[in-house]
Amino acid sequence: MTQVYPHANAVAESSKWQSSSAPEIGSSPRIDEIYAIDVFDMRKMRERLPKHVFKNITKTVEQHKRISMDDAEVVATAMKDWAIERGATHYTHWFQPMTGLTAEKHDALVTPDGQGSVVYRLSGSSLVQGEPDASSFPSGGLRATFEARGYTAWDPSSPAFIIRGSNYATLCIPTAFVSWNGEALDKKTPLLRSIEALDKQAMRILRIFGTDEGVSSVGTTLGSEQEYFLVDRNLYFARPDLVGCGRTLYGNTPPKHQQLDDHYFGAIPPRVNAFMAELEQELFKLGVPVQTRHNEVAPGQYEIAPLFESTNIACDHQAILMDTLKRVAGRYNFAALLHEKPFAGMNGSGKHNNWAMSTDTGVNLLDPQNETHTNTQFMTFLCAVIRAVHLHGDLLRAVIASASNDHRLGANEAPPAIISIFLGDMLTDLIEQIEKGVTSRTIKGGALDLGARTLPELKRDSGDRNRTSPFAFTGNKFEFRAVGSTASVAWPNTVINTIVSESLDFVATKIESKLGKNPSEAKRNQVVLGVLQEVVKEHKSIIFNGDNYTQEWEDEAEQRGLPNLRSTAEALPAMEKSAAKKMFRKYKVLSASELESRVEIFAEKYITELTIEARMMIHMARTLILPAAVKHQKSLADTINSSEQAGMNCVGLRETLEAFTDLVQTFQDQISHVESGLHIPEVSTLKQCTHCREVLFTAMDELRASGDELERHVEGALWPMPTYQELLSLR
Repeated sequence: MTQVYPHANAVAESSKWQSSSAPEIGSSPRIDEIYAIDVFDMRKMRERLPKHVFKNITKTVEQHKRISMDDAEVVATAMKDWAIERGATHYTHWFQPMTGLTAEKHDALVTPDGQGSVVYRLSGSSLVQGEPDASSFPSGGLRATFEARGYTAWDPSSPAFIIRGSNYATLCIPTAFVSWNGEALDKKTPLLRSIEALDKQAMRILRIFGTDEGVSSVGTTLGSEQEYFLVDRNLYFARPDLVGCGRTLYGNTPPKHQQLDDHYFGAIPPRVNAFMAELEQELFKLGVPVQTRHNEVAPGQYEIAPLFESTNIACDHQAILMDTLKRVAGRYNFAALLHEKPFAGMNGSGKHNNWAMSTDTGVNLLDPQNETHTNTQFMTFLCAVIRAVHLHGDLLRAVIASASNDHRLGANEAPPAIISIFLGDMLTDLIEQIEKGVTSRTIKGGALDLGARTLPELKRDSGDRNRTSPFAFTGNKFEFRAVGSTASVAWPNTVINTIVSESLDFVATKIESKLGKNPSEAKRNQVVLGVLQEVVKEHKSIIFNGDNYTQEWEDEAEQRGLPNLRSTAEALPAMEKSAAKKMFRKYKVLSASELESRVEIFAEKYITELTIEARMMIHMARTLILPAAVKHQKSLADTINSSEQAGMNCVGLRETLEAFTDLVQTFQDQISHVESGLHIPEVSTLKQCTHCREVLFTAMDELRASGDELERHVEGALWPMPTYQELLSLR
């Protein structure tokens, strides 16, 4: 039977349940077509710029030097020529405001020459600086409506790229976004500041060990995995909650969903594989180095993962990836859902934020190497991270807090709200040795004999992995697994860089004060080990290698003094603490007003998202679910009346009708409770967050429970929207 959802007709070309096949793919594209890169990167600059200008640009990128306007003019001309050769007619300063999305204003590269013709022009000043309206973006009080001026500033360290459509091509220039007062209104500016802060402190550690020769800078690297769901586009438009909120506000899990673990790493459906292939082609052209694709745990859920890059570029590429993913999905009649928890009762989506530190010469400072107990420099960086996470665990929880991620954290599928570190057997043993003051061994993983001679002997890692840990060491990096799938990764990495900078500063200062001038290697190692011993003793309680999902860990974490901040309302106040303000100010990452503005922005976003969801729930309850329930109730009553008139015994049916009528009444009462919860008191924004969590969110949960119970009883043909069964069955 064809199911029709009339309310979706205004937005969907067809709201019928029908197969949504992929467009004709035709023959596979040639390799040179896939890799026809639309990125103005350093290689393109080397080809097109005079040697002295390219040398200056290289210094800008690698040594954080400012570029001169003379050089900017040359770069602008070369960039313009390259872009128009590739069909671009417009350019835009592409930036990342505090909405968490990207923003752009297109300007024409074409200018009338006054003689009946046109010229292509991009000046150095237009490349370096733009001026979008700053009053209509979230500013947390930094800008008022009448204070509109804001500036975008070119980021030479992130390559420009071209976005294409069916009849357009636009040159996108990555930029920072600041107010007229110079205050950061975006995610990029604090990130770049934090990278410079970490560079300064990490270089001090290298100088202590004498390993700074030939090293100009230390940066951070990032590989950010992205999980997402795909649903048929026509069914998506038939769900007002998916369209308006990104997640289902009502819905029952089908009898079979992910219980058999048969979707995870299973064969990718052909239509999905075709979508993935085109997505990867687009990303390759934009310079985004994606490498991995696979099915995730829940039906309809997938993952894409890139190679490691410098953190600033990786954050830009993550934003490009999300935009591209949604754009390409539409070509295959999919809607891509990036929400952390689009379907209740099933696996949610996150980003696994793989973070490391490395020198500009390519040395990974978090690589333990073979005999780790002799690698004192590695131990120093490791202990600095341990200290940073222990001291600022509440801040790490705050930076991944959102209304959407609250549905996922601690839901037996994602890291819990308690921040801890997993190190594995080898590093935990090393930490225990450091605490005793002597390091003498490194646990080896050995090899695995699989028992069949046709199978190879496998090299076993020295420690297992822990997928329940929010901050896990995974070989030569830390994986911050709690970042939400909708989030910009720039903000979490800004905070990681800053807290590690503070910790490296602390450790370096301690060591330097005890070393004196020209210490021997033996004395240096003795002093360093002594400082690390103090750090471990004070901060080892953050290390936990067990199951983070258990109640036992929750109880133990409380005994250890680790905060358990279950919701955004509980987590955001960590950003208001004096220690956080002092740290961000000291390392010139955020001023006090910039940090306060972010607290206000995140709190307002939390309140706004919850109130939008509440209003959508009420709308769907009154206009979709309740009418369907009343029709079912009437149908049931009519059946009973006609059956009894025919002399049939309908005691059981009457009991069913009475129970259903009570359920409808409960549903109506709970609609009123949600409406009451929408009356938010006139108090501080953070207190309003608490009200939304404790009153509004609770009422919404109860309304959903009743709505889902109605779905279990209402006749299927009457149910007014696609069910989970339909949404999760890709065709």
